[in-house]
Amino acid sequence: MDSLTTSMLDIGFNAAGPRDAPVILLLHGWPDDATTWDQVSPALTAAGFRTIAPWLRGFGPTRFRSAQSVRDGRTAALAQDAIELMDGLGVARFAVVGHDWGARIAYALAALIPERLTAIAALSVGYSPHGAFPVPPFRQSRAWWYQWFMALDRGAEAIAEDPIGFARLQRETWSPPGWFDKAEFERAAQSFDNPDWLAIMLSSYRSRWREEKRDPQYDPLQERIARVGTISVATLMIQGAADGTVLPQSTEDLDGYFSGPYRRLLLDSVGHFPTREAPAAVAEELLKHLRAAV
Repeated sequence: MDSLTTSMLDIGFNAAGPRDAPVILLLHGWPDDATTWDQVSPALTAAGFRTIAPWLRGFGPTRFRSAQSVRDGRTAALAQDAIELMDGLGVARFAVVGHDWGARIAYALAALIPERLTAIAALSVGYSPHGAFPVPPFRQSRAWWYQWFMALDRGAEAIAEDPIGFARLQRETWSPPGWFDKAEFERAAQSFDNPDWLAIMLSSYRSRWREEKRDPQYDPLQERIARVGTISVATLMIQGAADGTVLPQSTEDLDGYFSGPYRRLLLDSVGHFPTREAPAAVAEELLKHLRAAV
């Protein structure tokens, strides 16, 4: 594992592949961590790419530098972390592949710094123009019960009593039964032992639906994202057809929000975690997309 210090964080990340190769930034989601790319990254590096897979703020070895920093989990804050990581590594141009939270960060980066991105790929989350969170239709709202639960103060208190159990429940219900084993979950859950994991998780979800304490330094970024409705960066969207939290019908008919190349792909019998459930298929599709963009 490598690390880099930014204005707010000490970021832990895994790097692989030739140092002079085209760079792919791999961003994980929740409840997951950077090891979600372990079965995908080798195919990318074997094809001549360099991969950078950080732990997001609040996960694993990534730590806030100051105890006084607001634990802001909004997408704009996470996007700024990604920009500072790439700046610190001296990477001017790169592709972004993100899963779940990482997908939202990828869309945000495409809005904020399109000139620096060769391509993006978003796994399991469709594009939401202007970074907005409109209340979804009833079926999707039912699938997002955990977000409404987190938005309640008493719900957040209950989660604080057993945050790992809460995360495990999502893993058990977002994909077909039996898709992961105990050891696989426990390995990823080591990253949830971060002292800021609960705070960042709650900030991320609660701030979508209610006023929450936030770090005002990220407000200008949030405003810039809100002004962008159409993405110009070449985009691949991959989703499991059996996704139990982001329902596949919620990601249909979004082509009109992309002025650049856009393709949506459904993977049969795969749930919300394609990088873990179907890593070979994900790597194959990513390589098609990224090779066309280089």
